[in-house]
Amino acid sequence: MIKPLSDRVLVKMKESEETTKSGIILASTAKEKPQMAEVVEVGPGKMIDGKRETMEVKKGDTVVVSKYAGTEVKYEGEEYIILREDDILAIVE
Repeated sequence: MIKPLSDRVLVKMKESEETTKSGIILASTAKEKPQMAEVVEVGPGKMIDGKRETMEVKKGDTVVVSKYAGTEVKYEGEEYIILREDDILAIVE
């Protein structure tokens, strides 16, 4: 498995809706990039003045991320994104 370093988080994007609320099926080019993701792994946190800062997100959280943040990574046939904790906008409860 991929283990992020510092304040980085490994997420797996959730699939976006393929139909609108009125039932119209969207072509793949018309779909927006998804912003909801599941946290797969979390780094240990960044060092500040010799102390490790704790991460606000944890493994299994559903989060909202910035649209074009992070680096896409393919690992064992799955697609993930590694991004900084600052690129996570909210935790969905």
